[in-house]
Parts: sequence; C-alpha cells; structure tokens
Amino acid sequence: MLQSWKSTAETVRAAVAAAADCLVPPLCLACHRPLADHNTLCASCWTQIDFIRAPVCDRLGIPLAVDIGPGTISAAAEADPPEYDRARAVARFDGIMRKLVHDLKFRDRHDGLRLFGRLLASAGGELLADADAIVPVPLTHWRLLHRRFNQSAVLAQEVARASTRPYWPMALVRSRRTRPQVGLSRAQRRENVAGAFTVSAGALPALAGARIVLIDDVITTGATVRACARVLKAAGATRVDVLSLAMVTDAALLPP
Repeated sequence: MLQSWKSTAETVRAAVAAAADCLVPPLCLACHRPLADHNTLCASCWTQIDFIRAPVCDRLGIPLAVDIGPGTISAAAEADPPEYDRARAVARFDGIMRKLVHDLKFRDRHDGLRLFGRLLASAGGELLADADAIVPVPLTHWRLLHRRFNQSAVLAQEVARASTRPYWPMALVRSRRTRPQVGLSRAQRRENVAGAFTVSAGALPALAGARIVLIDDVITTGATVRACARVLKAAGATRVDVLSLAMVTDAALLPP
C-alpha cells in the first residue's frame, strides 16, 4: 500500500511538473534558448562566463598570473589592505555575467536565484566552511521601496540555503542615503559610503566574536564592502569575508 501511494505521488508530481513546463517552459537564463531544465544556462552561455579560479590573491580575490602557493597576497592588497579579511567572487563582471547581474538588479529577474546561490556557495566554499552567519549589504529604505527588493539580500538568502549557514538579514542597516556609486571615482566612492552603515542594536550581542560572510552582488572598487566590514569589526566580529556574484578585475575598467 505504501509503495503504491509513493508511486501515485511521484506520478502526480511528474504530471504537475510537465504541466508547469508547458505554461512556463525552461529557457536559458541569458539568451532564452529552450532547455531541458529550469534555472540554468545553455552550453554556449556557460562558456561565455569568465569564472574566477585559483590562483587568486587571498585578500582581494583577484586573479593572479602565477600560483606561488596558498595565502598569496597581491601587490594591490599589500599597498592598500582592505578592512575585510578575504574576498571571493564567482566570475568577472563582463559579458553574460554582467547581463545576469543587471537582469536581477534592474529587471526583477529572480529566476536565476537558485543557480546563483549554488555558484556563490561553490566559489565561497572556504569562506563559508566555518562562518557563523551570512549578512547582506543593506539598502536604504528609500531605495528598497523604489526597487522593491534588495539584490544582496536575496542572494544572501540563497547562499544561506545552499550552505546551511544562518542568515542575519538585519545585522547591518544603512544609516543615511548615499549617491549611486556609478560614475564616481575610487576616492569619491569611499567618501560616499563613509559612515553610511551601522550595526543594528539587536545584532550587537551575536556579533561579538562572530565570523561573518558579507554578500554583495558586485565588487567594483570594494568601497561599499570595506565600509560594511569596518563597522562589523568595530561591533566585535572577529572575521569578515566578502562573497559576490561578480567582480571587476581589470584595472583599466576601475574608476581612478
């Protein structure tokens, strides 16, 4: 009887899935080519993503030309050490990855979230291994109302789901509005976000001694995540690592 019930349940699930695929057929997240499964990319689009793989700078997460062993620090990290401990990203911010980020951020395309969560959990495996919590970079209330969601928060939720780490959505808050970072120089970006983040009063006890993985969609100059890491550490976090979907790694593309 139990076996018969299980067989019937599986048949019903298969029929529901088939009907759903007829209504919303599985398509490539980037080029919308028909696929066999949901929440993925076609082979052509996969090959156009420039994944960031070892060797990388242990602090900044930027690719290195030569592998000289674990824990290697780049000249950029030596010259200007970040407030966070380590950063990792899934891929370079160009081509297909740029389109996927923009589709999520500006076009309310959430159909790729499960894939993004898996990619982030894989790219940040060493950061997540002993992390105490996942914390998203917050938006101001005005920008959240305008956009209707925080892209860093929905990514953080998926990372927490994929890694089974606790999700602390309200640990950080924006204490003031800031200008959009697009178009600002490196120095202007740092000035723009200086003092823009605070730790919520309710999170203070849990942050003491905590190892945090901070989630953002894109690391450009790192000004935002540096500002966040600064206040998290001031509140007692012992380690703050950063994990993002994409990263600008070409110095020529960075604002001066």
